[in-house]
Amino acid sequence: MIGLGYTLPALVAALLVVVAELRWLRTGLFGRPAYWLSMVIVIGFQIPVDGWLTKLNAPIVLYNDEQITGWRFPWDIPVEDFVFGFALVTGVLLAWERLRPRAEEADRTSARQRDEVDH
Repeated sequence: MIGLGYTLPALVAALLVVVAELRWLRTGLFGRPAYWLSMVIVIGFQIPVDGWLTKLNAPIVLYNDEQITGWRFPWDIPVEDFVFGFALVTGVLLAWERLRPRAEEADRTSARQRDEVDH
């Protein structure tokens, strides 16, 4: 049984991020090697930090066993942490990609307006 407290929200968040990209945003993020490299870097830092926080022999962060699947890998990290981390990082990167063209256009408009005032 999937824990409703952490597992289900993590899975829903990941699914929403993927659906948002594939159906609406269409930034092309999933097709970029730089995105996947960034995810490897995130996981590379997440493992030692999350592993230290969730180690079962001296945990700093505790999980209710009824709220997670109980699958932990590596170093006692609940798999839900990786799923939720994927959703959070990917969601931020998608928002960044989506808003970036607007910010660049606003910068160009500001520059044109300053040029007009100067001349």
